[in-house]
Parts: sequence; C-alpha cells; structure tokens
Amino acid sequence: MTGAEDQQLISSPSIDLPLLDVLHRHFGFANFRANQEAVCRAAIDGQDVLLVMPTGAGKSLCYQLPAIARGGTTLVVSPLIALMEDQVAKLSAQGLQVARIHSGRERTESRQACIEYLNGTLQFLFIAPERLRVPGFAEMLARRKPSLIAIDEAHCISAWGHDFRRDYRTLGQHLPALRPAPVIALTATATPLVQDDIVKQLGLRSAARFIHGFRRDNLAIEVVETPKPRRADLTRELLAEPARRPAIVYAPSRKEADALAAELSPLFPTAAYHAGLDAQHRDRVQQAFLAGELETVVATIAFGMGIDKADIRTVIHTSIPATLEAFYQEIGRAGRDGKPSRTVLMYSWADRRLLEFFLERDYPNPEVLHDIRRRLRSGGLHKDALRNALKMDAEVFDRALEKLSLHGGASVDYSDNVVASDGKWSDAYAVQLSRRQAQIDQVMQYAEASQCRMAALVRHFGDIEDGRRSCGQCDFCSPERCIAQQFRAPGLGERQTMETILKSLDSGRSISIGQLYKQLFPHEQMGRNDFDVLLNALASAGLVSIEDAVFEKEGRSINYRKVSLTRDGEDIDERIFDTVLLKEGPGIVARKPSAKPISRSSTKSSKPEPEDAALTGRSAELWDKLRAWRLEEANKLGVRAFHILGNRTLRAVAVEEPRTIDELLSVAGIGPSKAEKFGEAICRVCSQ
Repeated sequence: MTGAEDQQLISSPSIDLPLLDVLHRHFGFANFRANQEAVCRAAIDGQDVLLVMPTGAGKSLCYQLPAIARGGTTLVVSPLIALMEDQVAKLSAQGLQVARIHSGRERTESRQACIEYLNGTLQFLFIAPERLRVPGFAEMLARRKPSLIAIDEAHCISAWGHDFRRDYRTLGQHLPALRPAPVIALTATATPLVQDDIVKQLGLRSAARFIHGFRRDNLAIEVVETPKPRRADLTRELLAEPARRPAIVYAPSRKEADALAAELSPLFPTAAYHAGLDAQHRDRVQQAFLAGELETVVATIAFGMGIDKADIRTVIHTSIPATLEAFYQEIGRAGRDGKPSRTVLMYSWADRRLLEFFLERDYPNPEVLHDIRRRLRSGGLHKDALRNALKMDAEVFDRALEKLSLHGGASVDYSDNVVASDGKWSDAYAVQLSRRQAQIDQVMQYAEASQCRMAALVRHFGDIEDGRRSCGQCDFCSPERCIAQQFRAPGLGERQTMETILKSLDSGRSISIGQLYKQLFPHEQMGRNDFDVLLNALASAGLVSIEDAVFEKEGRSINYRKVSLTRDGEDIDERIFDTVLLKEGPGIVARKPSAKPISRSSTKSSKPEPEDAALTGRSAELWDKLRAWRLEEANKLGVRAFHILGNRTLRAVAVEEPRTIDELLSVAGIGPSKAEKFGEAICRVCSQ
C-alpha cells in the first residue's frame, strides 16, 4: 500500500463495519460492557475523548476497537514497560501488527519498529513517553500521521495527580504535529481537578468526557485504626484463612516489605516486590504471582500496574497511602473476576507524620530552588557540574531541579544541560505544595470519616451518574460483616450517653461536632475520643448523619465535621440502640455459622436469639426473600440496606415469621416507626 493510500485510509476510517462485528471478531465478546460503546463511537467519529474508568472495567478496549475500526496506525503512549508488554502480547495474539519502543528493547528492534511505522504496516505502535525527548524521534512520528493517538495512564500528565511523570508533561507540545488524528486520554484515577488539567495539557478539542464506573459492588472496604506494632500480626491473622488469598499487601517502605514478606513466607508462598530489587528478580516475582506459584506479594506502590490477575481476593494496606487516588487504584486490583473481595486499610495518626516526612523530602524548601536559579544566572551548565558547583546533596538536587523544570524555572535537554527559563515558577510551586498537603488531609479525613467508604470514593472522582448510594458492605454500612475490626454492644452508661446526644440534636439542623461536645461535656467529663466513638457508632446505625464541612478563617480553609439527627434517630425508644455497635479495636472476627455473634443489645429478649445458629428450612428461605426485599427498598430510598433493618432484626423476622403488624411489633428490633414505614411490606413477604 502506498503512502497516499495510507493517508486516504486515515482520513476516511473504515467505520462502516458494525461495531459488534468488530467486537466479536477481534475480542471475542458478544456485547459491550457498560459505557464502552459510547466511548468507542466517539473516538471512531474523530472526537477527542477523556475516559476515566476504573481498572478492570475495560478501558483498553475503548482505544483498541476504534483503532481497528479507523484503520491506519494507532500511536499508544504508555508509561510502564510491564503494562506495554502485556498489551502488545494480547494484541499480537489476535493476529494484529504491533510494535513497541522503550528502554528495554534493543536499538535494532526499535529501529525496525520505526521503519514499519513509516511503511504503514503497523496497526499499533506503543512508545514510552521519554522517547519523545530523543532528538528526531517526534519528527519521525510526524512524517506519517497516525489515525488515532491513545494516551494511557493520562493522569501522569497532571502535576495535581498522584503519579506525575515529567516526560508526560511534554506530550501536549508534540501532539499538534501528529494531528488531525483524534486523541483519547485514558486513566483509572483522576479527580475533577486532574480531569481538567489533562484536557488543558493535552490540548484536547471539545473533548467528550466519560467519567463512569467507579463503584465496585463486589468490593468491601474496611478501615481499621491499628497501632503500628500490631499491623504485622493482624496481616498474618487475616491472610491465614486460605479463602482470603491470593492477596497483595502494600507496605510503606522497602524495609517493611522485606520484613513482612519474611514473616509470612513460612506460612504460605510469599515474596517482596519493590524498586530496590533488580529487574529480573521483580519479573520473576510478578510471573510467579500471575501463575499462582505465589499466593501473596508484599509490595511498595511500584507493584500492580499492568498486572492482569483476576482472582485477587484481598488487598491490605499496612499504612495509609499518600492520596485517595493511589488508594483507589491499589484496592482496585482485588476482585476483577467479579467475586466478593475485601480490602483492609490499617492506619493511625502516626501515619500522617510519615506522609508529611515524604512530602518534605519530595518538595525541597523553595530556597533550594532559588539557589539553583541564582547559579544559572551566569549561563547554562551540565547537570553534574551544576550540582558540584552548588555542593548539594544529589537526591535533594535532583528533586529541586525536577520541580524547577516542571514549573518553568529551568529546562533540561536530552544531554542533561540545564539553563534558566523565564517561567514564573515560584507561585506554581507553592500552589502544588499546598495541593499535596490537601491530599494528605483528604486521605486522613477518609480514614476518620463516618460515611460509606465506596460512596465517598465515587464522590471524590466526580462520577455524577452513580447516584452515590451506599454500598451496604463496608465497615460503616455493615459493621457486623467486618473481618478485621472487633465490635461490642454498648453498655448501659454508653446507651444513656447516646440517648443524651440524640435528644440534644434538632431535626433538620446541623451542629459542629466540636461544638456539640463542648455543649454536652463543658468540663470534659467524657474524653473527646470516647465521645467520637459513640457518635460514629450512631452514624453507622443511621441515627445521626455526619458530614465534612469547610469554613474560611483569615484566608485559610478550615475543615471540620458537623452532625445532624436523621429521621430514624427521632424515634427514641428502648430498642433504638439494638443496632448500634461500638468499635473495640483491630482483631480477627470469627465467621463460622455456629459461632455466637456479637450481641448488639445489653437488654435480652425472652425469645431465643435468632443468630445463635444457622437458619434452616422455611426460615432460611424467608431470610433470603427478606434480604432481597430490603436491598430493593434501600435502592428505592437511596439509603443503606442497614438503615432499613439490621441483619439481626431481619433474621429475627425470618425466624418468627410475623403475618400482622401486632406480631411484627413483638419482634426484637422492630419499633413503631419501623412498623409504620415497612410493616405492611414485611408482613406481605412473610405471607408469601
């Protein structure tokens, strides 16, 4: 095929092929997943696209299918060799013509890939972003226009993102020469702020934005405040259950990853994975984990991207991640096969100091950046000569120069020559530092929050079509299902204090938690931590609502939490606290059917406890029907299933099988308010 014919193919893509035919013929699927078809059609029609979709939701197909449908060569920019190699292998296995260029390839192989690209024989060319800094490489790409440009892991272009890569920042400079091809930018983790920055930096034209699918219905999230010395033991206890493996454990440092892997490996096949190990060793660990030879990997954040392992059952963090984006990306590696999976985040306020230490390390004092700028006033220098002249620590120098380059205070060419630039870097650096500090606040607030864990993540990423319903299975929505957090029923004194709290709140009016505490305990008769435990338990039971809020003071944004009474909390009777559980601390919870569960009430009914044994026969059948009714009702009302009826109460209904409202009112946990709202429906289910 001639070059002219190639260009004709690009300008008139072969979009007459029915998309389902392309989907079935090349990918073996009968139907699209949610939102995939709309994304593919936009790219095929020549629109620029921003796609934010979680890991495992089928992002790759959203550029690969349009690439095939449009014809010509699609240029794919990807930051990770493992990710690139995985995609190349899959596309090649489909009989497609694919090549890649990255630092792990021989020069002759890269040269051959360039020849094939220019000859028009490739359908996909994958490149690492740093290749664009090689003199002449970008110009070579521009000699033959691609039909589509895909930017994978596009959040790396944004300084506001959690995984910024300097080489990604230059992509926007090279795209105009590769146009008129449409650009599709793909990422699994981008907040609304990062989304806007991606569009701006890449120069996307009237981009169609698809922000979908952040909810993971099969993933239960637990957040457990855990003293640091207890975390290794808790990890070992959690993973001792074979059904919770395969697993990934994220540790905050190489040293801790090595130590924990050594502790776990005598119990089940385990290895460490981090940047301190050589590339061959890391590859062996990765392949062994994929093959099932290793059941657990203890890793730093370097592990996981590009790993296509569907059956990971558990992800554990032994320290709080630096950002919510990183947390979401890492927990997203669990349960890609759709089966129930769980993630456990261990944290304490000591973790905040660790995050602040890393922040201070990664963002040098502005005066260090000014020193570099002053030294460059007399002219450019090679990077090594500049560092020697300043007598600066190599690590500090590299980070300071990176920040200067990012914000326009200096430029570094491919030969590492440094010259001063005219950019107004100082203000931009201060803004970015402030943003990083805010990200630490966000992730700590997430750990401390009294709200559905999954709904909070969906809200963070701006998935406005989700509806933000509660998940029904995290430590807040369903504390009785936790595996790493122990609970207990409140004692008489605690019940009396919680009743005082409810009576002090007005329906429809919120008050700051700090103000409420001072109002009820002006002389600190109860410690603030104990007060927060009771308040959070009331929130988890749906009796109060706790929300994050912000106010401005002297030009600073101050975060605080406010509390208000819910409708369920208005109806105070002796049974209202039957669904309240208090956190007792980290620890393994037995999950055997015959094991007696944690009691939720300090006042016993004269009737036998329905959870003392597994349900059987008619009770088991009715239990399933009642759960289905509860879920449907919760979705209809936009609340957590737990707010309709707790598991303990629902099981009691299944055992006693009430057919009338009077019979229903005799069931432990059913008060007049619940009977009025749901009584007829419950009796109808029991009568079926």
